[in-house]
Amino acid sequence: MPTLKKVAAILNPPAPHMVGDGFRVHNFFPSGHKIKMDPFYLLDYNAKIEFSPTNKLRGVGVHPHRGFETVTIAYHGAVAHHDSAGNSGVIYPGDVQWMTAASGILHKEYHEEEFSKKGGLFQMVQLWVNLPAKDKMSTPKYQALPNEGMSKYNLPNGNGVVEIIAGEYNGTKGSASTFTPIELYNLKLQAGAKVSLNTPANYNTAMIVIEGAIIVNGTEKASVNQMVHFAHEGTDIAIEASENSVVLFLSGEPINEPIAQYGPFLMNKPEELQQAIEDYNTGKFGYLEE
Repeated sequence: MPTLKKVAAILNPPAPHMVGDGFRVHNFFPSGHKIKMDPFYLLDYNAKIEFSPTNKLRGVGVHPHRGFETVTIAYHGAVAHHDSAGNSGVIYPGDVQWMTAASGILHKEYHEEEFSKKGGLFQMVQLWVNLPAKDKMSTPKYQALPNEGMSKYNLPNGNGVVEIIAGEYNGTKGSASTFTPIELYNLKLQAGAKVSLNTPANYNTAMIVIEGAIIVNGTEKASVNQMVHFAHEGTDIAIEASENSVVLFLSGEPINEPIAQYGPFLMNKPEELQQAIEDYNTGKFGYLEE
């Protein structure tokens, strides 16, 4: 018989810090809160902030990645990105960019030019999704997931929509392909809406309240910018929106492999980190103009 997935903690956002000059983020993990979220290694949350107009493009200059994927989810504002594989584009509100760095790529990301000139609200999430050892040196790839083409499940009675970035919800499959089993949704809920989710007991699971406030499993209250972290007990999650709300839900099967991390490299062994640094220094990640 299904049982409710126990809430382990309601976590407040850690103190923010700047990534480059364009992203003011709360690092929920791994540094902010010591929680197990494998296969998700990192979650940076750029809570809603107002940027003033400027002709200077704010952001992060050219930097390498190897051994994992970056997933950027836009709520407000717009980000332009380029990589050394020749990919580029703009992520607008509602869009998702899923970049598989794998064997290595150079990347840069900035506020989109028109957004920079006008200024305005900016709100984003970036996830680092680990890759299993067998896939860490696979060919880099890129998945652009614009909102208009994203898989969606409309809730009954106009209560909102579940945008399925990855995984499956009520028979509707997500837009992204993943290397390991991952459920990643945006729940956009009207006040009073009730939603049921189901995920295996052993999956590492959490959700962030991007907008509004919710009640989880009938008793636990979480409001904007808080994270709900779940224990490895039970499978079912009940959500009720106390007001109009947006909730990012993430759940994944643990990879359970050793991790060696240095800066933007996420490997299994220290010697693999040394190789990544050597490959980067000798130009094997390609070229990308600043």
